[in-house]
Amino acid sequence: NNAFSAQFRTHVISLLKERYRDFGPTLAGEKLHEEHGLSLSTETLRKWMIAENLWREKRRKTARIHQRRQRRPCYGELIQIDGSPHHWFEDRGPRCTLIVFIDDATSALMGLRFAPAETTQAYMETLGKYVTQHGIPLALYSDKHSIFRVNNPDREGELTQFTRAIKTLGIEPIHANTPQAKGRVERANQTLQDRLVKELRLQNISDIASANAWLPEFITAYNKRFAIQPADTENAHQALRHSAEELDFILSYQSSRILSKNLTFQYKSSEYQLKNVGHGYRLR
Repeated sequence: NNAFSAQFRTHVISLLKERYRDFGPTLAGEKLHEEHGLSLSTETLRKWMIAENLWREKRRKTARIHQRRQRRPCYGELIQIDGSPHHWFEDRGPRCTLIVFIDDATSALMGLRFAPAETTQAYMETLGKYVTQHGIPLALYSDKHSIFRVNNPDREGELTQFTRAIKTLGIEPIHANTPQAKGRVERANQTLQDRLVKELRLQNISDIASANAWLPEFITAYNKRFAIQPADTENAHQALRHSAEELDFILSYQSSRILSKNLTFQYKSSEYQLKNVGHGYRLR
């Protein structure tokens, strides 16, 4: 602490006030090093920030004890998925949802995608990009949201659009019984709601399309900082054996309808008729 000149300290404090006012000491220190070439310990920075009323030590809450589920040993063996609604763009843009895919073995972010809301389509789009880039994981671990499970007892055994799609791809659906069971993705959401919000601000990004275009850069930096090595070096992902056209079909909305003799069917209160394949063609 005493090794730094008053001029250096003043410069650091000025940067904190101008660009990193609500950053914690750890993230502020990373940004000072990455963006400005300034290196000092987190502890020194914390003391300076407290002295300048830029940081308050947080009281540690007495956490309820939950036995953490042991990590799967292999990368790609289990992917935790979740949607995180939040004011990601603060007051610069609308509230939206971040779809998060995280590897259970390594805590690596495998997929991020902003969407207006947590919908089947948002998960389908995230999954499509995921399997194209990484291959097919063995299982997806989600909560019991209606996107993932039909919760109506009268429709027991039916599959949701998303679950039908992943089973077609050979992915096992697993549903968590408690939020604590998918703690890794929940903790990642908390980290993202701090770090990603601030990164979006620094990048001056305020819309979904721009954010999605930039997210791969963030994922690379995040995984370098937080991902760990798996217990087993085997990559459990399987090769994607579907063409782009086949994948698009699998990840589309699908519904069965009865075709009448006149080649008509009902869908969402509307009637549709197929064009005749040949002269006078009708079902017999």
